[in-house]
Amino acid sequence: MRAASVSDFRELARRRLPNIFFEYIDGGSYAEVTLRRNVEDIEALALRQRVMRDMRELDMSVQTLGQTLKMPVGLAPVGMAGMYGHRGECQAMRAASAAGVPMCLSTVSVCSIEEVAATGTVPWFQLYMLKDRGYMKVLLQRAKAAGCPVLVFTVDLPLPGSRYRDVRSGFTGGTPLQQVLTQAKDGILHPAWTWDLFVHGRPHTLGSVQDAVKEGRRVTDFLAWIAKNFDRSVTWADIDWVRENWDGPIVIKGVLDVADAKAAVKAGADGLVVSNHGGRQLDGVRSSISALGPIAEAVGGDLEVYMDGGVRSGLDVLKALALGAKACFVGRAWAWALGAGGQPAVAKMLDILRAELAVAMILTGCNNARDAGRELIDRV
Repeated sequence: MRAASVSDFRELARRRLPNIFFEYIDGGSYAEVTLRRNVEDIEALALRQRVMRDMRELDMSVQTLGQTLKMPVGLAPVGMAGMYGHRGECQAMRAASAAGVPMCLSTVSVCSIEEVAATGTVPWFQLYMLKDRGYMKVLLQRAKAAGCPVLVFTVDLPLPGSRYRDVRSGFTGGTPLQQVLTQAKDGILHPAWTWDLFVHGRPHTLGSVQDAVKEGRRVTDFLAWIAKNFDRSVTWADIDWVRENWDGPIVIKGVLDVADAKAAVKAGADGLVVSNHGGRQLDGVRSSISALGPIAEAVGGDLEVYMDGGVRSGLDVLKALALGAKACFVGRAWAWALGAGGQPAVAKMLDILRAELAVAMILTGCNNARDAGRELIDRV
């Protein structure tokens, strides 16, 4: 099967990856209502087709936080990407760099900040507020030392959402022995993945938090440490502490409410990501695209507004730009591609988004991505 769309990479990843890892990428929380809304609400928006507009010149580039992106797309933070392809975060970083777009490295990445930076392009770095402020400070110092240009601070995870698929697949729940046996069986049934990960992909730890979990041997050991360290006491005042330890741009990720967006402005954020964590946290909340417009109207003049959640094509990217996003971050799209075929597949996925965005811009009469506005959305 040759991938022609993001959805094709999903199917290829489903075939190649062990079930526990495919379900972890693919699933949402509870009944996955918000997961579906993210996609359906974007699909429900109609683009306004315009013709005879002289579209010989087309500029997809955007400037944001001191960087020029060749197109308004970035790779969102995805946990454990190094379990979808060997040294997966490094493969994805190389693909993103070649495409001229940023990648945001997850706190719970297999590859460390330093390993990814050694590819020649430094990622943005995503961080949670942890109870262990001492180790948070260490992570911020490491990110700064590596040259990470932007800190993406995730605020919608004071505790992990309940993800039924992970229990059903055997990734979480059960005894440690049951988890090991499930993973071993999955590996045997997927020999190409096993060869890739166990010959070329070791060690299977979470590189950025490895020093905090000295006894950790498996990815699940590190995830357990992270889960225990999520801090429910966090308030906007804690951004002051982050700012004391980070002097670069701060982007707040996980905002769905206008009041929270205004609070982010008051806290001194340089940007925010309109996001419901890909439908993986509180199920039943609104989609990211439905929250985007009001938030962009309220604070778009004060900071950079980005969006993630449900973006499956270049057409979706243009719809988000029309509603006020500076750029879109894709998560599952690149995770599926990485699981389907490593760096070449991630590169192809980005090429597909670029080609689809070009078609959407040309047929809506939008020569410049920076000029995309609500006039591109048809009022039907």
